[in-house]
Amino acid sequence: MTAPEQTAAPNFIRRIIEDDLRAGTHGGRVHTRFPPEPNGYLHIGHAKSICLNFGLAADFGGLCNLRFDDTNPETEDVEYVESIQNDVRWLGFDWQERLFFASDYFERLHDYAVELIRRGKAYVDSLNAEEIRTLRGSLTEPGKESPHRNRSVEENLDLFARMRAGEFPDGAHVLRARIDMAAPNVNLRDPVIYRIRRATHHRTGDKWCIYPMYDFTHGLSDAIEHITHSICTLEFEDHRPLYDWFLDNLTTPSRPRQYEFARLNLDYTVLSKRRLIALVEGGHVTGWDDPRMPTLAGIRRRGYTPEAIRDFCERIGVTKNDTCIDFAVLENSVREHLGHVAPRVMAVLDPVKVVIENYPAGQLEQLPAANHPQRPELGSRAVPFAREIFIEREDFMEDPPKGFHRLVPGREVRLRYAYFIKCIGVVKDPASGAITELRCAYDPATRGGDAPDGRKVKGTLHWVAAPAALDAEVRLYDRLFRVPDPDAAGGDWLGHLNPESAKVFTGCKLEPALRAAAAGSRYQFERLGYFCADAADSRPGAPVFNRTATLKDSWAKTGGR
Repeated sequence: MTAPEQTAAPNFIRRIIEDDLRAGTHGGRVHTRFPPEPNGYLHIGHAKSICLNFGLAADFGGLCNLRFDDTNPETEDVEYVESIQNDVRWLGFDWQERLFFASDYFERLHDYAVELIRRGKAYVDSLNAEEIRTLRGSLTEPGKESPHRNRSVEENLDLFARMRAGEFPDGAHVLRARIDMAAPNVNLRDPVIYRIRRATHHRTGDKWCIYPMYDFTHGLSDAIEHITHSICTLEFEDHRPLYDWFLDNLTTPSRPRQYEFARLNLDYTVLSKRRLIALVEGGHVTGWDDPRMPTLAGIRRRGYTPEAIRDFCERIGVTKNDTCIDFAVLENSVREHLGHVAPRVMAVLDPVKVVIENYPAGQLEQLPAANHPQRPELGSRAVPFAREIFIEREDFMEDPPKGFHRLVPGREVRLRYAYFIKCIGVVKDPASGAITELRCAYDPATRGGDAPDGRKVKGTLHWVAAPAALDAEVRLYDRLFRVPDPDAAGGDWLGHLNPESAKVFTGCKLEPALRAAAAGSRYQFERLGYFCADAADSRPGAPVFNRTATLKDSWAKTGGR
């Protein structure tokens, strides 16, 4: 049911389950669920809930359902249903045959609503939404009863049946639970549990014109599915008395319990679904799977691995205290995993040509290069070397500052896997003065990157042979916002978007072996970072690469500059 096992850190929910098992609560069963609403794409915050629910079930020999709480047909779509299933599978979890929808239970939920009416615990209210909101009161003032609160059971049953039959327009009536308009918890002040909404549902079509509210649906769906531990984020803590009220006042097949934990908040991004929709619909990103987005589709396209996400969720733990996690913690999990599994290759993003004057013209030499310095089982590859190569433009300076250990006139450096070279000339554009070519000499005795006479050099450069280079597009992605908390930084949150969050380099020079890179394959470009062949834009023989992460966290020192 789950991905490869990881050592689970103790947390308060785990201790609750252990206590329940010792006491024989729920008959010694553990049954959880992940219950997304199919009205958008999942993001990194959902990953925490997925890992927690599926992970706990697996650790205690239990079961975990995937259930879509699809009670709002106006915002839901099959596209979201499919994307959510893809995301859960990508993270490494399997719900097996336990795929459910709240819409599976619409008839049973309707019957529960009728049961509440018959017991005098629900009534049809004919106030409009604004009137209901006004009478609800505030945190300091009690609510006021609706003039329709004391309708008879018979009248309520008749009105509710006519609501279902489609006799009334949207908004004409709602069904409310009769609880306590003076309750300190405003969620208990006669909450709406059914509303009229003429909208085509992605699964039930036009069969229904009344739909249950989320708070009514959620706990009852848990009970129908015999969930034992209903694990939610902290914003549902104030809703728990309502969750319990429905279960206490209806005849349900089981009695689940709700527990809340702190949701994941990540700096330098936004996780509000409303904010994410605004980014997509406003054209600030290219879509839900833009590699800068915190959606699971986006981070998957960027090159993050499911192992790294599961490790990140384990590291941040499960608590009841809301905290904001440093983005660097996520990136460190990504780096650690990719550092272990990603093969090494060479790529030059901003190339300048180097001509090695004493190397034979027309010769193409194949040099051995390890695919991973610590994992010999990953093998090696042949890297072509020639008289003309490319190096990074920033790896050469005519008048370098102190501490610059790369190529300068008259200085010797090492070419990774190849030879020592020394700069003996610089060619410039006569008009602009820009460097167009470097002239160098090599020492043939240093093949493999070491000098037999023991002399040392301080700089080692990556490079690509010009005759064999693969021309490619490479995209450097960074944090989406310039400030840790865009909502709290003042002003328009969109004004804090990072204009440097996406840089596109064309004409990059890559090792020819990358021509066969499959979409989604990940590599370490030596000295540059971790990169992934873009799953959407790569084509056979013409990969496009996204930077997944830098080799180390430079953001803290530069502030993202």
